[in-house]
Amino acid sequence: MSVFFKGENVTVVLLKNKSEDDDNKRWVEIVSWEPRAFLYHNFLTKEECEHLINIAKPSMHKSTVDDETGKSVDNSARTSSGTFINRGHDKILRNIEQRIADFTFIPVENGESVNILHYEVGQKYEPHPDFFTDEINTKNGGEQGGETVFPFAEGNFSSVPWWNELSDCGKKGLSIKPKMGDALLFWSMKPDGTLDPLSMHGACPVIKGDKWSCTKWMRVGKWSIPK
Repeated sequence: MSVFFKGENVTVVLLKNKSEDDDNKRWVEIVSWEPRAFLYHNFLTKEECEHLINIAKPSMHKSTVDDETGKSVDNSARTSSGTFINRGHDKILRNIEQRIADFTFIPVENGESVNILHYEVGQKYEPHPDFFTDEINTKNGGEQGGETVFPFAEGNFSSVPWWNELSDCGKKGLSIKPKMGDALLFWSMKPDGTLDPLSMHGACPVIKGDKWSCTKWMRVGKWSIPK
């Protein structure tokens, strides 16, 4: 992207507890306009969540971050484990990827491989952006605790209905509590195509239990699976 790398980021929480009454009740909640963030309730079914966890488990390893040379390196800011599942891996994943494309209005071909992540107690990801400006990274297309937090978001964070349920980390910005099957869609860019520094976000430490999540980065152009 030069400066148009990851236009949208879809994070789906894959927790293991959900009421059957929640099935088939998909609805959208506006979370923030600065940055632009929307919560899609019940985006995935319980069965889809469990399927993604099961296909990821055999290949999980320590999560890394990309440096300016395009290499994945270990970093103490990110302590989860994770793995990538190639786009179009199976019918279930293809259906999910098409649903993401339908909701974001971004073609399936612009989506990266999904990143399945597992956070155990104490594990987290310090606040970071999902965009790059270096040439290497931009040339290919464009429970308790565990909240996704936007530390620089604009607004009155304490007004959210779930404020009293947040961890100390979650109260340091606009935060979304993890719930199985929910999808958080947010943009790393403003409508005019400029990068949005307010999209800086992090994963708060898990305090109790564990958290599974699935991240799908959507670029502004077609993305090819690296060979």
